[in-house]
Order: sequence, then C-alpha cells, then structure tokens
Amino acid sequence: MKNVFIAMFLALILSGSLAAQQQTTQLLLTGASFADVYNGWFEFGCESLNAIPINRAVGGESIVHTAEKMNDGTLYSKTELENIDALIIMHVHEKDVFNDPNNWLRNKYSNYQFPMDINNYVGAYDYVIKRYISDCYQLKFDSASAYFNAPAGKPALIVLCTHWHDARVTFNTTVRQLGQKWGLPVIEFDKNIGFTKNEMHPVTNDQYSLIFSSDTQEQNGVVYGWHPQRGDTYIQRKMAAVMVHKMKQVLPLYE
Repeated sequence: MKNVFIAMFLALILSGSLAAQQQTTQLLLTGASFADVYNGWFEFGCESLNAIPINRAVGGESIVHTAEKMNDGTLYSKTELENIDALIIMHVHEKDVFNDPNNWLRNKYSNYQFPMDINNYVGAYDYVIKRYISDCYQLKFDSASAYFNAPAGKPALIVLCTHWHDARVTFNTTVRQLGQKWGLPVIEFDKNIGFTKNEMHPVTNDQYSLIFSSDTQEQNGVVYGWHPQRGDTYIQRKMAAVMVHKMKQVLPLYE
C-alpha cells in the first residue's frame, strides 16, 4: 500500500512539473488575414497546448512584409527570440514559394537587399527561414543567453502552413516542397480540414468551402470560400485541432 501512495505522489509531482513546463511554451505566428487574431484558430490551439500565443499576423501583408520586419528587427524582440519555442508561418497567397525562375534566391540572408520586391515570395520565404535559423544559432555567442556556448545555439523550429483548404494548389504544393527542402514540418490544413475542392457539397451542390466562409474568391473560373468564418466557429476550432495535432508531434515538450 505504501508503494502505491509513493507512486501516486510521484505521478502528481511529474504532472505538476509537466504543467509548469507547458505554461512556459511560447509560439510566434506570422501571417496575414487568415492568421490574424480575428480568426481564432491560433489562439484556440495555443489554449489547448497551454502555450502563450504571440500573434504578429496582419491582414493585407505578405511574406515579404515578414522578411522586412525581420530585417528591421521588429518581428520579435531579443527576449522573444530567447523564449519562443516555434515560429509558425501562415502566409498562404496563391504563389509559388519554391521555384526560382527569376534568380531571386541568395546563398546568405545577409545578401538580400531591402526594400524587397513585393513579388519576391520565393526570396522572402528563403530570407525568413535563413534569418530565423541564423538568429537562433547566434545565441550561442551571447553571454546573456541561456544558449550561450551551446554547440548548436538555440535549435530553430520553424513550422509552415498550407492554405486552410485545398483550392490553392500552387501554394499548397510548393510550400510542401519548401518544407521538404529544409526539413520543416507543415501544418496540413488542406488535407485535414474535412472536405476537398474535388467533391461538391451533396446538398448545396456548390464548392464545399463556401459553407464555412464569410466571402468568396474566384480561381480559374471556380468560386471557392475565401476567408473562413471567424471567431468561435466550427471551422476555426477545426483548424486549431489540426494545428495542435502537428505541434504535439514536433514540440520536444510533447514527445
């Protein structure tokens, strides 16, 4: 009986320790109108993960704006860089973010010129990835950092996102290629959202995404749902669930 009480006591201590660790998890999100705080999926997901959400998404911006903020030093502070556990990117314009026919890619992030061409989605994604990895690594040389003298500096966890459904084929395809190139995890909203552009809704006989959307967008002559319904809605909660599933796979805390 005594051993049972000891086991229960140790389990409570472990549970409390895990909860304390979870409360220190911080996730930083950059993106545009699909990711800003008026949506909810990111905040709902962080609530489920017991993580602190830092939402820097701004409607109307693109990955180029994120690159410029990183170049200016305004996307995250030194303290935030030290403490955030993952940088999540949800800039999901229907653009190719992998192939480089215009020769925009540079070997080092420091070789990019600013202001950056607003159409340079390939270069902007490349800059953001290289810059964040570099900033994390450089903490090994900062005597005030917890990662001072760590062989790898701070491990950099970057998480990419698809569009919230599968109609943006160009972006969804190339963001996966980008993830494969760098070994980055991808939150696959499009594969897990619960419907597809290839099958019409069996009652409305329209694109399935329309019933979860607040507006529409035409692509290649087909009308799709554009922005998902915002706030505490089914679709935002569904996106949160997809995010949580992936983050539990990739955050060391949840191994």
